[in-house]
Amino acid sequence: MASETDYRLNASATSSAAQSSHYKVISGDSLSSIAGHVYHDRADWTAIYWRNRAKVHWADDIYAGEVLRIPAKPKHHLKAPSQLEPAPVAPAQLAATAAPTTAASGTGASYTGGVPGGSFGECVIERESGGNAQIMNASGHYGLYQFSAATWAAYGGNPAAFGDASVAEQNQVFANAIAAGGEDNWAPYDGC
Repeated sequence: MASETDYRLNASATSSAAQSSHYKVISGDSLSSIAGHVYHDRADWTAIYWRNRAKVHWADDIYAGEVLRIPAKPKHHLKAPSQLEPAPVAPAQLAATAAPTTAASGTGASYTGGVPGGSFGECVIERESGGNAQIMNASGHYGLYQFSAATWAAYGGNPAAFGDASVAEQNQVFANAIAAGGEDNWAPYDGC
C-alpha cells in the first residue's frame, strides 16, 4: 500500500502532460526540491515559481500545507526572478523609517503592548501567532508576525536573535517591513 506522502502530488488529469497537477508542501520542501521530485531536474523550480507567483511572493518562502500548482515540465529552463527575497534594509533607512513602539521589551511569551501598523498589525498578530511572541511554527516561521529567517534579517532583525527576540525587537522589524514593503508581506495571507 502506498504511503500518504506518495499522494502529495495529485494529478488533475493523467492523460495529458500539458495539464497541471497540485503539490502539497511539507516541512523542509523548497521549490527546487519539489522540481527535483516532480521533474527530476531541480533547475526547473522557476516553472513552479512563475505558475504560483500570485501566492509565492519570494522564491525561498513556501509554507507547509500550502498547495502549489505544478505546470507541465518546461521545454527550457525559465528565467529566475530578479529578486529571490526582500531587499535588506540599510541601517540609515532603518533609522529614518523606524516607528516608535510602546510594547513591552521583555521576551515574555505573550504580547500586551502597542502595535506598529495599528489595527493592521493587531490583525496580523491575531492571525499569525495569537499573541504568542515566542511561537515557532513547523516551517520555521517565528514570533508575533511569523517572520521567516530571511525576512527577519532583511528588515533589520539580528539573525542571532531570531527565535528569541523581544516583543520590541519584533515590533521594530515589523515596522521596518511595513515601511519598506507595505502590507503586502502579510495581507494576501492573513486577509487583514
